[in-house]
Amino acid sequence: MAVKTLKRGIFQRIFGICATKPPADDGCWSVSGGKIAIDLDRAAELSGTGGAIRLEGKALPEKVLVVHGDDGAYHAFHNKCQHMGRRLDPVPEAGTVQCCSVNKTTYEYDGKPVFGPAKGPLKTYPVAVEENRLIVTLA
Repeated sequence: MAVKTLKRGIFQRIFGICATKPPADDGCWSVSGGKIAIDLDRAAELSGTGGAIRLEGKALPEKVLVVHGDDGAYHAFHNKCQHMGRRLDPVPEAGTVQCCSVNKTTYEYDGKPVFGPAKGPLKTYPVAVEENRLIVTLA
């Protein structure tokens, strides 16, 4: 199986600079009781398939990547590659997320590694849509 990779500059890869940004509206999400609530009306980055946001701070125990997948579903991941600990980015039209480092470890939406040096799966979180809120359970 050929794995699609993100087109990134060598310095972006060496320094682990990810393409996925925090949400433009920092007020679109909150964390409480082991759950992240994202207001989908305010998280414009998640409005279409292929969109993603990275969530950090606000007393989150771990960095989280939220993706509106090419399959139309929402997916949430611990935003830390199992190889070098770098952040992840979604790969457009591939149904995968990829480490932003030189090694390009790539994972399917279920967390299974399909390319690169990572030996173990990526931690994923259950997600549910309730009205127009995306709920990510940090279990």
